Amino acid sequence: MTKVYLGLGSNIGNRKTYLRAAIRLLKKHKDIDVKKVSSIYETEPEGYVEQRKFYNLVLEIETSLPPGELLKICNFIEDLLKRKREIKWRPRTIDLDILLYGELEVEEENLEIPHPLMCKRSFVLVPLLEIAPGIKLPSGLSVKHFLDKLPSFEIKLVGRVEN
Repeated sequence: MTKVYLGLGSNIGNRKTYLRAAIRLLKKHKDIDVKKVSSIYETEPEGYVEQRKFYNLVLEIETSLPPGELLKICNFIEDLLKRKREIKWRPRTIDLDILLYGELEVEEENLEIPHPLMCKRSFVLVPLLEIAPGIKLPSGLSVKHFLDKLPSFEIKLVGRVEN
């Protein structure tokens, strides 16, 4: 089993409901064990900013699935929860990103691990550090190092996902 961190986000409809549904679907998979769930944080959208604020959280899971298979499961859950992929950074019911997969580094056409933008996003780093305070990238650099380098940001603690 490999320790993996996933980032989840939602900004359409009942955002907590979509986050909760995605976690429930991950928990049902026989090869995925959800270990930790961060608090939920509300943040401004990036890229296309004329949209509702996002709810974001990070999960720690253990899985025996290889990265490509885990990505397929994440995409399947997004499809089940009616995510539309017409415009980059558009509003979405749910978004699941593989942030870190053990010490593995992957660079493929549709999958990059560590996630290429994670170290530039407070909405990923803050919840990641909440559940894994000493975590480092495969390069050996601490995640906190990257958070400390970000300009000031607004991130609001919203609460937790109830089971």
